[in-house]
Amino acid sequence: MTRLAAAMDGKGGLTRNRAVIPARTALLIIDVQNYSILPGQGEWSHLDPDHVPVELGYYFDRIRTTILPNLARLLKVFREARMEVLYTAIESLTRDGRERGLDYKISGFLVPKGSPEARMPEAIAPLEDEMVIPKGSSSVFNSTNIDYLLRNLEIDFLVVAGLVTDQCVESAVRDACDRGFLVTLVNDGCGTFSRERHEASLRAVQGYCRQVTTDELIEEVERLTKPKG
Repeated sequence: MTRLAAAMDGKGGLTRNRAVIPARTALLIIDVQNYSILPGQGEWSHLDPDHVPVELGYYFDRIRTTILPNLARLLKVFREARMEVLYTAIESLTRDGRERGLDYKISGFLVPKGSPEARMPEAIAPLEDEMVIPKGSSSVFNSTNIDYLLRNLEIDFLVVAGLVTDQCVESAVRDACDRGFLVTLVNDGCGTFSRERHEASLRAVQGYCRQVTTDELIEEVERLTKPKG
């Protein structure tokens, strides 16, 4: 089956609002790593973990109460169905990050090669045979060989979740769409620094992906993969 055929709506038209085909689907979890999620560490090393500013409370609360639990549930279902799982991590290929993109250099994003800050939290840690792709730019498609990997894996449907909605997640959604993948964004599996920014980003990428909840995607995958009867 070609991607064009996968996008047919059954009436001779094309649509991105299609259920996934499990054997041709991958889950991509973006930048949910120690560097990004822990007050007092990494990107947030300037914060006192016991006195998180009110304006950042939403971000850390959403990670703890919504994103991590939902990603753990998705991982369980994808793994049980033997579907591909990939991660990205902000991580340099060198200790000093000299190969990072200019934006990351200006922004001060530096996670040295092999740093604990590149690791994922235990609740969603990758299994031994799952790919973790280090990246040095906002869009994983611009600074890595992920397009090559996905094509070798014969992936047509890319499920995207992670951090942060209106930056690295949104960039991945747009770039994946432009490269011909059918993108599903898990809207309660990602987050950013305020509810307003999160919702604005979801609206902005409506034309590039279909958007579903964790519950909806789990029901879809289980319906398509579990034996009948």
